[in-house]
Amino acid sequence: MNSIFKTSLSLLAAASVLGIAVLPAHAQQRFSSRDTVLVSPEGDILDYVPDDGSVRVMRDNRGRTVYVDGWGNVVATAMQADRYFARGDDYRPRRETRGYPETNPDYFPPAPEADYGDELTTSSVPEIREGLPGDIERQPLPDADFGGSQPLPDFSDDSAALPENSTDPNAEFVPGPKFQPAIAIGKMSSAEITALQVFLDREGFSPGVIDGRKGSNVTKAIEAWQNATGETLDPNNADDILERLRLSGGLAFTTYEISAADAAGPYVAAIPDDYAQKAALPHLSFTSTTEMLAEKFHMDEAYLKEINPGVDFTIPGTIIKVVDTGEKKTGKVAKILADKGRKQVLAYDANGTLIAAYPASIGSADTPSPSGTVTVERIALNPGYTYNPKINFQQGSNNKVLTLQPGPNGPVGTVWIALSKPTYGIHGTPEPSKIGKTQSHGCIRLTNWDATELAKMASAGVTVEFVD
Repeated sequence: MNSIFKTSLSLLAAASVLGIAVLPAHAQQRFSSRDTVLVSPEGDILDYVPDDGSVRVMRDNRGRTVYVDGWGNVVATAMQADRYFARGDDYRPRRETRGYPETNPDYFPPAPEADYGDELTTSSVPEIREGLPGDIERQPLPDADFGGSQPLPDFSDDSAALPENSTDPNAEFVPGPKFQPAIAIGKMSSAEITALQVFLDREGFSPGVIDGRKGSNVTKAIEAWQNATGETLDPNNADDILERLRLSGGLAFTTYEISAADAAGPYVAAIPDDYAQKAALPHLSFTSTTEMLAEKFHMDEAYLKEINPGVDFTIPGTIIKVVDTGEKKTGKVAKILADKGRKQVLAYDANGTLIAAYPASIGSADTPSPSGTVTVERIALNPGYTYNPKINFQQGSNNKVLTLQPGPNGPVGTVWIALSKPTYGIHGTPEPSKIGKTQSHGCIRLTNWDATELAKMASAGVTVEFVD
């Protein structure tokens, strides 16, 4: 009896945090109507109504009716039937009698494009699921080192922040590789800069978020690409960039139809700053369709909205304009170089050839990243996060150990690459637009998509060298 009471309280608390209101019991009867369909988080239309004893009926922050299980996870969202069926079609869901399979360890949906393969470890099962059958390995991060950001003053064009590639023999020695300086980007349209960013992203030399703006992340991506290929890239030659795009998969922009799964989520109303409030959430999912789609296409969320003025991203079937990032970079990484001066991670193969580069936030003055050489110990995807103020940093007034559930908006994003030096790792971020332009609490922070791409090319034992 106490267990049932505690579960009910936990569910109500989660509903409060998520901005979901509990509906009266009689509201469940509306789902026998032919006007509404139930859409699962995977985008499937349910042909049944989950059993009353296994779910609660609530409302999310947009006023939609949702079914939520005992852990606060969204089982299905009620959507208008006329979005899925022709007018006059009869939709009468049957009543489910066996309950929703909420003990399925694969219930948490993966992050966008989360096709990780068999060599990596996933960590998607919360510790509160004590009754799960079988042996399920969870990899919390008891010693992860992550905290708030310290933004630099201007993100619009921060090329001046790049270290100089001086050839003066009397100049002060700066560790790390020396790259041929990139040609300065002149007056270009937002679309032309986007085309340049998309080309670099396809090549595996990430410009960070694609936002149609020039800046240090674009410049250092060009320099790394030139070093890897031996070519010189003129960013101001729009015709050349367009031809390179054509050869690498097509034009920079394409269209995308918003699916039922995109609209259904699950999403959370907001991600609080306080870690104790974060720990109360059942998962740290995206907060909106636009945030999810922006990350799916490596874009800045504001830029996605800008090129789709007036669009309602919550309606399935809506056609939107996005960038075409093409195929992911593949290869086998043998060495990773974390260049603190350039705020860039460089990935090399066994022959010492540079095969990929990513903008990064690496340490800070207060909590510097280590120096020297370490190795990759393990790779966890969709990891949970354990906050321990005695091991990590002090976040707000939290002085107790807290367990945060997985999700792209978690402190380490969707990837944790643990290093042999305790408390340090390479990981994702909930704020991709700040990568390469802010500082971290000692770790190496990448965008979620860049961290995922690197994780799929790396493995345990890979050398990671820090250079100042």
